[in-house]
Amino acid sequence: MKIICIGRNYDDHIAEKENGGGGTRPEHPLFFLKPDTALLRNNDPFYLPAFSNEIHYECELVVRINRVGRAIERRFAHRYYDEVGLGIDFTARDLQRRAIAEGLPWESCKSFDHSAAVSPRFLSLAELGGDIQRLHFDLSLNGEPRQAGDTARMLWTVDEQIAWVSQFVLLRMGDLLFTGTPAGVGCVAAGDTLRASLEGRELLNFDIR
Repeated sequence: MKIICIGRNYDDHIAEKENGGGGTRPEHPLFFLKPDTALLRNNDPFYLPAFSNEIHYECELVVRINRVGRAIERRFAHRYYDEVGLGIDFTARDLQRRAIAEGLPWESCKSFDHSAAVSPRFLSLAELGGDIQRLHFDLSLNGEPRQAGDTARMLWTVDEQIAWVSQFVLLRMGDLLFTGTPAGVGCVAAGDTLRASLEGRELLNFDIR
């Protein structure tokens, strides 16, 4: 099982990254991988790592791949998923800025242990209305709204993401596709609580320690 993460997939998030000194609109879906050790399951607490002073949350719709596929045509991509959940792509922003400035890889800032929180349950698309590009999700920090996502505003649809990524890596059953984050990312601190809902259904609720 692998974790595939799409970057820069919402214009508003690209804009906030540009204001912070990084981020341009890509010509194709931009993706990176996290190892299975990055998983944080069951709404377990997230423990702040000692190597960073600036851990950011990034709430995303997560698609679970349900069959094996390579070089998938976009028109067939919808056959490769039927459930979605929510996830948090935790990012060591201070390390990321340094890596970007020095032209270095991103593994240290994106792929560290427990940097990919995934909701304990996934919901069937049928339960959510059937259209993956008409879903809404939101995240709050200590009860304050911070992020609101609308999948209709993705730069690259889920099917386009699957078609693009599968040109480079074989997709397997159980792989998780993090589909990008909207604007509103920010820091977490010990004692914080993150909650996230998909179409009004709370899927994530855990503490930062």
